Amino acid sequence: MLGRVTKYRVKNDAPSEVFEAASEQERKDRLLLSYAERVEKTLDVKAVQSGGGHTNELVFDLVGVDASIANALRRILLAEVATVAIEHVYMFMNSSIIHDEILAHRLGLIPIMANPRMFEFVGEEGGEQDEPTEFNTCVFKLEVKNPADPADMPDPMPTGTSYAAGPRRTMNVFSGAMEWCPHGDQVERFEGEGGLRPVHDDILIAKLRPGQEIVAEMHCRKGIGKDHAKFSPVATASYRLLPVVTLKEEVEGQEAEELVAKCPLNVFDIEDLGGAGKRAKVARPRDCTMCRECIREPGWSDKVSLSRVADHFIFGIESVGMLPPKELLKDSIQVLRQKCDSMIAEVEAFESGVDFDEAMP
Repeated sequence: MLGRVTKYRVKNDAPSEVFEAASEQERKDRLLLSYAERVEKTLDVKAVQSGGGHTNELVFDLVGVDASIANALRRILLAEVATVAIEHVYMFMNSSIIHDEILAHRLGLIPIMANPRMFEFVGEEGGEQDEPTEFNTCVFKLEVKNPADPADMPDPMPTGTSYAAGPRRTMNVFSGAMEWCPHGDQVERFEGEGGLRPVHDDILIAKLRPGQEIVAEMHCRKGIGKDHAKFSPVATASYRLLPVVTLKEEVEGQEAEELVAKCPLNVFDIEDLGGAGKRAKVARPRDCTMCRECIREPGWSDKVSLSRVADHFIFGIESVGMLPPKELLKDSIQVLRQKCDSMIAEVEAFESGVDFDEAMP
């Protein structure tokens, strides 16, 4: 008889799978529908936490898919969604204590607020492989100096700089000191985007003592996290199975207080029954991390049941800030679709005996 894993039961030992017999409709679907058609029938996406706009965090429920789909989206978000980052640094002057290569590395890791859809990959337009153009490159410059004579310091101070507390006149140089240098029609193209700039203006780049100076030019290119981590658009992308916490029997009185005290994440609350006393209830099951503190002592596993739903994923995306997480999710789905189309074309080409490169559009 056909069956499927519906949840993972968690006890004091390792989690164990729970199988349920497939219904008559599920058996028919497995015989008549492809995997993609079955996913389309059962797939459900529910937003749980999103501030909209450029809020950098998104939590949503991904229901009715296999773990391989959730993991594919996670890996694509980390490594295959394109962004724009500093690729080349031309150092004209650096008298700070930081070596040129270290300073260039720090600059490369500063996230840039630039819509990658408005750029082409290097070489994509058919020119020389490394030839910079207004369509594949944007330029920033950094020119800061801490004058040896305090009287030479302009008033107000240059954007993106400040003096550290103390008598030594040490100047802090932040990412806000980077200035965009538009080329070609970039001013018109990015007018609606508010121009190009670092995502955050308060990232510390270097500290300059009096008389020290940094003059550099940075060229930004489009790339993916698979090539270098600086191109990864997310600080983190992760998922976990939906926890299910149930009480097998009424937990009342002193035991209710003991159960609430056991849980470090406040999953349980106490419900006041008036004259009938009080009892425990499951108030926040999604917060459960399956630490098993509530069932660790003998006898409690007979009162509390812990499990995870096998096809219900709580997915979290934290964007670095170049794009809102909703847009990153859409881009990752598009990349996954392209991968599927490529695989289908390759299989069909193999079956028909046609060269794969000729089969691809």
